[in-house]
Amino acid sequence: MSFASLPHSHLRDGAGAPPAAALRLRATGVSKTFRATRALTDVGLDLRPGELHGLVGQNGSGKSTLMKILSGYHAPDPGARLEVDGREVRLPLRVSELQRHGIAVVHQSLGLIPEFSVLENMRMGRLGAARWTRRIRWSYERQQAAAVFERLGQTIDLRRPVRELSAEHRATVGIARALQDYEPGQGVILLDEATRALTRRTLQHFYELLRAVIDEGAAAVLVSHRIEEVLEVCDRITVLRDGRVVAAGVPAAELDEAGLARLLLGYEQGAHTPRQRPAAAACVAEIRRLSGKVVRDLTVSIGHGEIVGITGLAGGGFEEVPYLVGGALPARSGEISVGGQPISLGRGRRVSIGRLIAAGVFLVPEKRDEEGLALEMSMLHNMTLPRVGENGAPWSIGWSWQEREADDMIRQLGITPANPRALMSTFSGGNQQKVLLAKWLAGGPRLLLLHEPTQGVDVGARRDIISVLRAEAERGCGILVSTTDVGDLAAMCDRVLILRDGRVTEELTGAFDQEEIVAATFRSGGPAGGARGTRGD
Repeated sequence: MSFASLPHSHLRDGAGAPPAAALRLRATGVSKTFRATRALTDVGLDLRPGELHGLVGQNGSGKSTLMKILSGYHAPDPGARLEVDGREVRLPLRVSELQRHGIAVVHQSLGLIPEFSVLENMRMGRLGAARWTRRIRWSYERQQAAAVFERLGQTIDLRRPVRELSAEHRATVGIARALQDYEPGQGVILLDEATRALTRRTLQHFYELLRAVIDEGAAAVLVSHRIEEVLEVCDRITVLRDGRVVAAGVPAAELDEAGLARLLLGYEQGAHTPRQRPAAAACVAEIRRLSGKVVRDLTVSIGHGEIVGITGLAGGGFEEVPYLVGGALPARSGEISVGGQPISLGRGRRVSIGRLIAAGVFLVPEKRDEEGLALEMSMLHNMTLPRVGENGAPWSIGWSWQEREADDMIRQLGITPANPRALMSTFSGGNQQKVLLAKWLAGGPRLLLLHEPTQGVDVGARRDIISVLRAEAERGCGILVSTTDVGDLAAMCDRVLILRDGRVTEELTGAFDQEEIVAATFRSGGPAGGARGTRGD
């Protein structure tokens, strides 16, 4: 993904930094222990007025733990100190005290409840009741919410369910909810992976709103795995590794992607070598005349060992494709042929998931915690669940095959902790994603369907996942990956299809890079319903 057009602060343009006495927030000596595990050790963080401060680290580095301490979810170990606007704040911080101290939180992926209205999402936890009747004063609540949107220069229907909003409007609601108690020139905003699911266009809108607030004197800290985004939008960056600060408040202008990756990993990141694009191979699967809610009349063939990427602007239909093919969404029409055996996907009803799995068509969804994993079950049970009926004796599931399979996948993907009996809820996001991938790789897929396979994972986990997918393709598996991450597409794919309004408008083949994918995505025109090869004829 390219972040070159995202707004940045005047601090990036050479303005002097404010003195230390003017710090908006200062945390020192922050440690946190969970039983025998030390998650944080003597961590410090300072935020200056008018800055966006990046907080980065690999999964398990402690950044989420630090954010939870600052937002009142966790209590730190004794010895931690916190100051806001020069005033000491008593720890542990209570969630009910955040408003009084001017601390606002924008939660992971905006933290909105889709079924609730804009007003209900805005005023949740703040609803007041009349003194005698105890009824909610909805006219007052609407007035308070509308005032925030007016301050941001935005107009949104307060009665509308959040699930019906555009991505840009959802981002606006997330920002507005955090700024309800904002006073110009004051305040701290904690952004905990708030942008991880936002598209390029929505990110632009999100940061424009945020910068307008920061430029008035507020401070914000951004937790994100996307190092390109952090380098582009942040003024300074703090790096955590293994629960310790390894770089504190480094000006973003002094770092590049390679330098930040070295700080994150503790060693030089190995670059992905260009993939040897396979010669024309026998077709492993062919999708014919597929139509869904957005997708219209899509036909694409995928060869043995071929990785085909599919992308576009939000709402263009590329996000729908893996779920239509994988049977998670009903298709209006279409079929898939795997190994010469056709399977109907159409007529407005879901195809049998069991039939697709039997054919070797496996779906790895984007929302691993909601649609891919059972977080309160062990890694062992999550990883082996699809094959429980295929192994063991008729009267017993058996454990030995599960343990062998889990041990093999742990080694292959570098999953940590390497404990098959550990609950999935105790794993970092990157290792959860590896387990979700292992769950289906262990079944020997013929066609693997993925949606945003590296979203919300750190640079090390991303490298591991891309390497494993490339190795799976080398073994002959066909892969269809739907993503907005142009870095992933350039690193993995043999071809990239661009969808607009549900139809393929362009096809990149041969040698292509991130910039060419971005240019093709935003390029106007193109023959609706057709593909246009742009490279490597």
